[in-house]
Amino acid sequence: MLKSKPIYVETLINSDIEKVWGYTQDPEIHQQWDLRFSNIDYLPKEKENDPQRFLYKTNIGFGISIAGKGESIKTIHKDDERMSSLKFWTDHPLSLIEEGSGYWKYVTTDSGIKFFTQYDYKTRFGYVGRIIDQLFKPLMGWATAWSFDCLRLWLEKEIPPRISFIRSIIHFISSFVLAFIWIYQGLVPKVLYQEAGELALLEGTGWFQGQEGLFLYALGTIQIIFGLLFLRFSRTKLLHIINILALLCLGFGALMSQGIVFAAPFNPTTITIAMIGYSVIALVNIRDLPNASNCKRQRVSRR
Repeated sequence: MLKSKPIYVETLINSDIEKVWGYTQDPEIHQQWDLRFSNIDYLPKEKENDPQRFLYKTNIGFGISIAGKGESIKTIHKDDERMSSLKFWTDHPLSLIEEGSGYWKYVTTDSGIKFFTQYDYKTRFGYVGRIIDQLFKPLMGWATAWSFDCLRLWLEKEIPPRISFIRSIIHFISSFVLAFIWIYQGLVPKVLYQEAGELALLEGTGWFQGQEGLFLYALGTIQIIFGLLFLRFSRTKLLHIINILALLCLGFGALMSQGIVFAAPFNPTTITIAMIGYSVIALVNIRDLPNASNCKRQRVSRR
């Protein structure tokens, strides 16, 4: 039987409890920083003591939205601690989530406000839905953690979520392009199709006589591995510094061995400058970028 743990996310925000509460409980503000929701609207109460109900909607692309409802179950207010628990549900036929519940908790500490959540849900579509959820739930956990860090940056450094989102897209594009170019340049011309030109260029240098093919395989493998690093460690400044230095060295080596290639279309000059530019953009953009890994994802067990 497939089982999964509830989603837990915790962050520490250098702010006061009133401000954190306001930014998370006001639906107009909440929908700005939370990746999981596109719109949140409170429904009017029939009686003052009725639980607060709300509508939520998530745009999933191609003009399709998944909508659902929620209800506040309990709210606790103390001087140094607050908690808000809720339940939610949807009958949308495309929604993997059928119903669920969870809570948000706010605790004042000497270092700031410890803001954390835990929630879980039931899936539809039977066993198939539970299999899909093995991939979906980690994605939901990541989206929650990224959103919490986005909120932290908004409260601590006044970086609006819209700016954080745009900068994150820029970072993703630059990292993906660098990864793709390195992997492609290692796999296609050096491993799969050496005869397309790379082997002739290396033979023309007079280096590695009789071992040119083996050298290209080794160099291609290194480039593939280096490209894969951008998919996992793209926020590491050292990786981009190494990338810039490696590109300068490779460009200089190409110039010394076969300078004529710099006169060809799409020559090493253009690709080297483009890749260096992507790393420069990444280096400038890395600081104060929302990162899901900045949040704790597991509750500390108490014994």
